[in-house]
Amino acid sequence: MDSEESIRFAKKYLEDLLSFFGLNVDVYATSEDDEVIELNVPSTHLNGFLIGNHGDTMRSLQYLTSMALKTNEASMVRVNVDIADYKRQRAHRLEDKAVAWLEEVKSSGEPKHLPPMNAADRRTLHKLAGDHGLVTESEGEGRDRHIVIKPGA
Repeated sequence: MDSEESIRFAKKYLEDLLSFFGLNVDVYATSEDDEVIELNVPSTHLNGFLIGNHGDTMRSLQYLTSMALKTNEASMVRVNVDIADYKRQRAHRLEDKAVAWLEEVKSSGEPKHLPPMNAADRRTLHKLAGDHGLVTESEGEGRDRHIVIKPGA
C-alpha cells in the first residue's frame, strides 16, 4: 500500500476505533515528510478519556494504529496521534520550561539532571539544547530515563 493509501487506512482505522467508544468524528490525517502519519482528533466530550493518564490511552491508540499498518504491509507505519492538540500544547509548555533550564546551565556552567520524560519530550529537548549550543545525554532505563544538559564543548 503506497503512502496515500497508508494515510487513508490509518485515518479510517482510528475513526473506526473511536466509533467503538460511541465517538463519530472526522480525524484529520496528513503526512508532511512521507515518514510519519499525523492523525489529529478534534476536541470532544471524551478528551480526558481518550488522552488518558499522562497520554497513556492516546499512545495506545497510536500503537494500535501503527501495528494495523504494519500488519497490512503499508509503506508508512509510523503514526503520531494527537487528541485535541494535547501533544502540541504539551510541547509548547515543555519548550518554555526547557529555555529556562538551558539558560540555567549556560549561566552556571554546571550539568542539570532533568526529571524522567517520554521519548518524544526527550527528542524535543535534545533538539532545543543543540540549537542553544549545549550538549545533552539520556541516562537511565525505562520510566527513569532522563536527560542531562551539559555546557557545550
